[in-house]
Amino acid sequence: MIKREKSTTFRFKLHTDSVLVLVSFSLLLIGFVMVSSASLHLGAKMNSDTLYYPKRQFAHMVLGLISAIFVAYRPMHFWKTYGGRAFIFSVFLLLVVLIPGLGVKVNGSTRWLNIPGFRIQVSEIVKFFTVIFMANYVTLQQKTVQESPMALLQPLGIFTVVSFLLLLEPDFGSSVVILVIVMGVMFLAGARLLQFIALLSIVGALAGMLVYFSPYRWQRVTSFMDPWADPLKTGFQLVQALISFGRGEWFGVGLGNGLQKLFYLPEAHTDFLFSVVAEELGLVGVVTIIGLFATFVWKAFAIGVAAEKTGERFSAFIAYGIGIWFGFQAFVNMGVNMGLLPTKGLTLPLMSYGGGSMMIMCCAVALLFRIHHEITEHNANLPKGYWHD
Repeated sequence: MIKREKSTTFRFKLHTDSVLVLVSFSLLLIGFVMVSSASLHLGAKMNSDTLYYPKRQFAHMVLGLISAIFVAYRPMHFWKTYGGRAFIFSVFLLLVVLIPGLGVKVNGSTRWLNIPGFRIQVSEIVKFFTVIFMANYVTLQQKTVQESPMALLQPLGIFTVVSFLLLLEPDFGSSVVILVIVMGVMFLAGARLLQFIALLSIVGALAGMLVYFSPYRWQRVTSFMDPWADPLKTGFQLVQALISFGRGEWFGVGLGNGLQKLFYLPEAHTDFLFSVVAEELGLVGVVTIIGLFATFVWKAFAIGVAAEKTGERFSAFIAYGIGIWFGFQAFVNMGVNMGLLPTKGLTLPLMSYGGGSMMIMCCAVALLFRIHHEITEHNANLPKGYWHD
């Protein structure tokens, strides 16, 4: 087992993974450059300041890094002790955001709370603490998860309530991401395959019903199937995204030279930032971003495997959960941009514009650094010549 630190005082020495550092900062920097490129005209029109969005995004990144430092210097047993209560608090915030006058409504959805200086999307906080909650659950219920179907039903019952609150906002995309995190962690914890498939089928059927019986969600699906049937209304967003990809070709039209972002492509600096990358940086830029996210997910799972070998299942499943979260959300965002999936309001992790999401994503990455640090400390304290299988 990993030796616990007797004190949680600030320490300047933190073992870091060089590949994870490179990938994370590459995503942050490329994201900042592309958000700037996608929003200069928008800032000039909406706020009479071309640098309005770049300056705010830079501030979001600074706040995210400050938050990440705090998280990275908290030992994992801190999160194991307080993660459950923090998860309950995050669910409480889902109730708060639905109270008239407190929740901020944007584009027909009430998902945000105003905090001085920026807005925070509550579902991002819930995702973060869902990972911690599920890691703790499968650690404490290891044997039950592997042997009893009730171990699957208990967390699904909790997250059914969470999903219901998210659907009231409405935020169908985040509810899907959270359920994928839950199901993914349960599967990796050893849940029986047949039971897992059965529950996954039930969740899939319920999601399908929610889409079918919701007019605006069904409209998104039908417009996704054939966006050119109504290119000026229901299919407008996807058509503009596809045009961006077509214009980008191999090497793009050049940074800052994209045309689709100029009030043609909605939400170009948030949900459809990947389309701006495709137009201005071309296939090379697209493959680079995909490669960076693939490497990030690989490192998250590698850190999880290393933690599991030391006996720290809680840390291991946090790493797995973060890998599932970032990988799935990036996959959905890029799939939507490329016309492979129906439109969902999910940002590109560490890249899209947003204060709350940037801070939470940075904190999640910091957890990976903390886990890597504790693994390194554990291995450094092993007796010389000790071989750990």
